[in-house]
Amino acid sequence: MTIREQIQQREAETLHELACRSTDAVHTARTHPQEDCPYRTAFQRDRDRILHCNAFRRLKRKTQVFLSPVGDHYRTRLTHTLEVAQVARTIARAMALHEDLTEAIALGHDLGHAPFGHAGEAVLNNICPHGYRHYEQSVRVVEYIEKKGEGLNLTFAVRNGILCHTNRTADTLEGNIVRVADKIAYINHDIDDAVRAGLLRSEDLPADAIQVLGTTKTERITAMIAAVIAHGYDSIAMTAPVQEAHDILHEFMYRSVYYNPTAKREEKKATVLLETLYAHFRKHPEQLPEDYRAIADKTDIDRAVCDYISGMSDGYAVDLYSELFVPKFWK
Repeated sequence: MTIREQIQQREAETLHELACRSTDAVHTARTHPQEDCPYRTAFQRDRDRILHCNAFRRLKRKTQVFLSPVGDHYRTRLTHTLEVAQVARTIARAMALHEDLTEAIALGHDLGHAPFGHAGEAVLNNICPHGYRHYEQSVRVVEYIEKKGEGLNLTFAVRNGILCHTNRTADTLEGNIVRVADKIAYINHDIDDAVRAGLLRSEDLPADAIQVLGTTKTERITAMIAAVIAHGYDSIAMTAPVQEAHDILHEFMYRSVYYNPTAKREEKKATVLLETLYAHFRKHPEQLPEDYRAIADKTDIDRAVCDYISGMSDGYAVDLYSELFVPKFWK
């Protein structure tokens, strides 16, 4: 037996009956069939391809909540992704579901996020005639954009989990774990960052939610993870009391942080920047990189410009705007 076959045998012996297995022909199907690896299962290969792709590395310079924050300890889109993966793997292991599949989906779920976070997503959705939703763009990244248009050729289960991580039901329990883990991770680390930024004090958090979930980040994450495990396999969700407490906390964060004028004061500038870049490249498609000119030839200019801008990091977008529109002093 190859090492891969030994791993698959252990999956058959140890995973829950409802777990997705790497021998499942439907869920491991790829757009372009390829030979099995002797050492890694299909889902392990997907995880590794995502880790090594360009879009994953760019997440380190993309906004989570605060635009390009000064300080080493604020979350970026990359550290958010890693925290989602950790929460998701903990749940998957406890429920005897497929950890590698869960991790691959978690690591890939935000590859299509625009620069400047949800503000950038709103801009592109408003100006691109195709619309823009980051979870759909994440699938475009792994199917059509990475590797100079070849894509990563991921399995169906991973692509489906990425697509469904925001507001849909995935075809696998592992995909649905990532959807819940995303919510668990961001509500808790955003509280942490807001306290660090001075927008919140721990004592400002709603008492009825804290009484259920706990007073520290660790207590709250642990309570939410435990609630998902206790809820069982019929659907991946938190038990009712914990879900209610989460929702109270979520509404509080929208009111106090996500729409806070202090946290969002730079977003108007980001909007102007992205709108200007979009109009420029739509008018001058010859200035697009070769990979995106090829997309324009296959589809249309709006699709290509949206793909190009959505892949930019915050810093790259600012630098490119400065290069194109800010005059340089004669030296």
